[in-house]
Amino acid sequence: MLAISPEVHKELVRKTPAQLAEYLLERLGQKLTAVLIGVADAKAIGHWAKGERTPQPASEKRLRDAAYLVGILSTQETTQTIRSWLLGMNPYLDDQAPANVFGKDFPGVLAAAKAFLADV
Repeated sequence: MLAISPEVHKELVRKTPAQLAEYLLERLGQKLTAVLIGVADAKAIGHWAKGERTPQPASEKRLRDAAYLVGILSTQETTQTIRSWLLGMNPYLDDQAPANVFGKDFPGVLAAAKAFLADV
């Protein structure tokens, strides 16, 4: 089973919401990060990254889930491939884009990511 290393896991767990938002912004950009987190105003992600605002607990959980997903994909893929994978149709998710399914079925998206990496 594919997973990120225990060291990377510890690093992600220790990150503040601001650091998680910054981590995702660097890799995915503001709009895609907002889609994953489920916020209507993409600018909120930038405010979180700057420490100007704090996300609600549900949004913080999704930040952590998204960072974990990106961390796993980053073990074998480039940032561009990760973005493409998140936005493209996925056969493991009934041909839906992982970014669109993320908030409804994170375990399914995580399983699809692991299957994708296993096929590489």
